[in-house]
Amino acid sequence: MDSQHYFTTQPAGPEVRRPLSVVLDGQRRDLLTSAGLFSPDGIDKGTGILLDAVPPPTGSRLLDLGCGWGPLALSMALKAPTADVYAVDVNERCIGLTRDNATRLGLANVHASTPDGVDPTLEFDTAWSNPPIRIGKQELHALLLTWIPRLAPAGDAWLVVQKNLGADSLQRWLMESLSEDFAVRRADTSKSFRILHVKRSGGPADGKM
Repeated sequence: MDSQHYFTTQPAGPEVRRPLSVVLDGQRRDLLTSAGLFSPDGIDKGTGILLDAVPPPTGSRLLDLGCGWGPLALSMALKAPTADVYAVDVNERCIGLTRDNATRLGLANVHASTPDGVDPTLEFDTAWSNPPIRIGKQELHALLLTWIPRLAPAGDAWLVVQKNLGADSLQRWLMESLSEDFAVRRADTSKSFRILHVKRSGGPADGKM
């Protein structure tokens, strides 16, 4: 599918929802999906690698940047039921699905919206993202420079990026572009993916994965 088809406010074609059964947080979950969004038929490989590798989210305010139908946001909410989870996407179909999937799982702590729907003063303790690399370098950089600086002191961002789509160059760019408050490292490599970890200073040193 053309990446611009799902990275748009209103995807082309009618929304026809269908069942989706996936394992999240160790249990089978019966959810909903639709065409016109990223990886509509299940958890894509990169997102699965991220979920397998990252430590449980910490803090009271969590972020899923580019939520799709909700695999990262729902996993965060299941693992941290007392935290507020903000699921952000430009695709309104994704927002509706994430909201409804959270309702199906009884997760009242998931707040799905467009970027403009998030209070600009909020900071986040943990962010997970399979960022939309294919939107283009300029748009991707603008997206990351909007959200990563909103990490709270001692906050963490975990990004999964395919090696052949520029994971190493993205790591270098993050190191050069973020302020000295942020440390960037390659946390893991799995198959054809890198997991990048961005840590904001201001709290205890982060532990090992």
